[in-house]
Amino acid sequence: MIKKVRILIAIVIVIVFGYIAWSSFSQQMTPYVGFRQARASARTVQVIGLLVDGHSEIDPTTGALKFSLLEQETNDRMEVIYTGGPKPGNFEQADKIVAIGKFENGVFHSSQLLVKCPSKYQGMENDGDKDKGV
Repeated sequence: MIKKVRILIAIVIVIVFGYIAWSSFSQQMTPYVGFRQARASARTVQVIGLLVDGHSEIDPTTGALKFSLLEQETNDRMEVIYTGGPKPGNFEQADKIVAIGKFENGVFHSSQLLVKCPSKYQGMENDGDKDKGV
């Protein structure tokens, strides 16, 4: 009888820890969505786009970085306000920018930016081919 109770307690503990792990993992997942979906969503999402006109400005009162992204597939534009820290050094040269945040009051409020610069990796493929004897 005591052995069955211990097994039952162990199963309950495993289920509780499994639920806690799944719950925290699902809250940390931030899906990539299009601009239209981001506008309709109440949760934190990731959007990706091109920097419009290579231009951004920093609000002198709040320190927020303001810029516009262009979604290539739809030609849709989205205003972004980034408040997660200083502007990345290679921001204007970025091939694509990923903004992570929420759409509120007509603007995408980003707490995190990822800057994608392919120029950083140009030439690396050719160097690898030399090692292969190509």
